[in-house]
Amino acid sequence: MLRSCYRPLERCFGKLGSDALMWHMDLKPHSSGDFSIAVVQANSALEDQGQVISSPFATFVGVYDGHGGPEASRFVNSRLFPHLHKFVMEQGGLSPEVIKKAFDATEEEFLHLVKRSWTAKPQIASVGSCCLVGAITGDMLYVANLGDSRAVLGRKSEGRGGSGGDLEMKVVAERMSTDHNVAAEEVRKELVDLHPDDSHIVVYTRGVWRIKGIIQVSRSIGDVYLKKPEFSTDPLFQQFIAPVPLKRAVMTAEPSIRSRKLRQQDLFIIFASDGLWEQLSDQAAVEIVFKHPRAGIAKRLVRAALHEAAKKREMRYDDIKKIEKGIRRHFHDDITVIVIFLDHQQRSSRFNKLSSFDCTSAPVDIFSLNSVEAENALHSRG
Repeated sequence: MLRSCYRPLERCFGKLGSDALMWHMDLKPHSSGDFSIAVVQANSALEDQGQVISSPFATFVGVYDGHGGPEASRFVNSRLFPHLHKFVMEQGGLSPEVIKKAFDATEEEFLHLVKRSWTAKPQIASVGSCCLVGAITGDMLYVANLGDSRAVLGRKSEGRGGSGGDLEMKVVAERMSTDHNVAAEEVRKELVDLHPDDSHIVVYTRGVWRIKGIIQVSRSIGDVYLKKPEFSTDPLFQQFIAPVPLKRAVMTAEPSIRSRKLRQQDLFIIFASDGLWEQLSDQAAVEIVFKHPRAGIAKRLVRAALHEAAKKREMRYDDIKKIEKGIRRHFHDDITVIVIFLDHQQRSSRFNKLSSFDCTSAPVDIFSLNSVEAENALHSRG
């Protein structure tokens, strides 16, 4: 069933626009509405991964923001939903406990990969990924999160027009996930409380707060060297990464999970990596979605974020588009955006036009995809 997730569907349905490092899919149906997806690459190797999996009974969304390299996010992209499917089948349905089991199994499997790869590639112990998962089944929404990718729901609200005029329809942002980033005071306090004997558990360095002066997110898949002290003290690992004095794990793979019954006023949900939220507020993002056509809305959000990133550098987005991958990371992060629309009246009939199971994955690497397509086009002219 899940085999279709790993085919290169992006080359069949996705598009590359004027920005050679951006890929997008304007609109596609899921089990209870439409969705739009877009990705822009800034790193030398794309560290973001994203996918939407839909069946007649449920829609699943995944946004995985890697750090230290692309290996962990690519691993999660291929393994998390097979685990989730397995536990859903075993338990007879979706629940927070089932989602947590899938996260635990993915983390454990990645640890085994690190152990198997240790001699040839000890650096893999320093690779990790944030992990944001959404599941819609019936009228229930589940959102599970590790790290600082974010899900924001847009719901309609009536308000008075100017000068006390007629009622007008507005949209309100409701955050559906918890950011696990030490930029937040409550996250720093949580770590300090958990490590009272470590005065350097959180350090302000290079303009931001970091755990042990290294990393900003406190929860992830991977980052094994910050969870298992024996890896960071291994001489083989220390040939590549400076030793980190640890008494115990300073990161965890325990997801925050929120469940909520969907209501008629709930219009859509934006799932995005932190590259979007670094540039746009929750409210600004939902207003863009609310005020514009559905088709291409994820691409519109990414472009809005890139315009903000350019403005901060007193540049234009057209200038940023000319910057090469890798160097471009100095101007903005990889960004993945998935917008899931909620069409409450069409739940029962929406999916009958599709196959029983459908999976859409963003490209593993946009630059590579673009290069392959450009090369094929060149040969076809010869």
